Amino acid sequence: MNNYLPELTVRIAMGLGEVDAEIRDRHARFIWERQQADGGFGGREGASDLYYTSFALRSLAILGELQGDRAERACTFLQSRLGGQETIVDFLSLIYGAGLLETAAGLDVFAHAADDWREQVAAALEQLRRDDGGYAKGELGSASSTYHTFLVLLCLQLIDRPIPQPERIRDFLLSQEAEDGGFREIKASKRAGTNPTAAAIGALRIIEALDQDVADGAIDFLLEMQNDEGGLRANTRIPIADLLSTFTGCLTLTDLGALHEIDTAAAMRYVEGLQQPGGGFFGAAWDEVADVEYTFYGLGGLAILHP
Repeated sequence: MNNYLPELTVRIAMGLGEVDAEIRDRHARFIWERQQADGGFGGREGASDLYYTSFALRSLAILGELQGDRAERACTFLQSRLGGQETIVDFLSLIYGAGLLETAAGLDVFAHAADDWREQVAAALEQLRRDDGGYAKGELGSASSTYHTFLVLLCLQLIDRPIPQPERIRDFLLSQEAEDGGFREIKASKRAGTNPTAAAIGALRIIEALDQDVADGAIDFLLEMQNDEGGLRANTRIPIADLLSTFTGCLTLTDLGALHEIDTAAAMRYVEGLQQPGGGFFGAAWDEVADVEYTFYGLGGLAILHP
């Protein structure tokens, strides 16, 4: 069973090693300049939060820059959030950020946590399980989510806990497949999307339940998402490409051995075109502000698409 996020970090870091050092340094400076006084990172406005801090740490890790006093400050920020009631997205952000700091800088965010914190997290995640075998966004959510089911699997891997009843997860994920080969986010969704498809394929790979017919359908769907800009769209109703969909779509096509079936040169031009002279990436052609989240997607795109 592949350990998805750590393996992805290594893959992207290796790909970025082929990118010009000046470009890598520019983006590392951009990210560090957004560290706040409490050691965390925020979005385009507002205070530090776990979500954006995780993206900043992921980017710095793949750039080989996650070290020193600034990494220690980031560790302090994560430790300050250990007692909070977090969403599943923030659970993942906290746990993965902690793992990155331990691997890259030798810092233990959980040094003073309870001995059974992993069991507590696993039990909290299982409270999100729904009757169809998937996981909801929150305890009050009634609908299972493709994306949040994927996040639960990632969290369980990161805390080294078994995935309960993987066959039920498989059945839920396959129930989300649409006629065009893509996957829906929730059952009520009218159409498949690039990002739910990437999440579903990632989850099926984690539980070793991806068959060739499903893979072929996902490939066909993702190939249709590339537009004249060179990037990939979020779904068939959205005409404009975006950096998130381009990254997740290209990553999934790479995992399925089909990246060569899109115009990779055009996709690379799209990613490079969103790169800003002072560092960072815009999220799409309409964007006007770079942030740490889209900078991670941009760096990932450079790594995957670099010839």
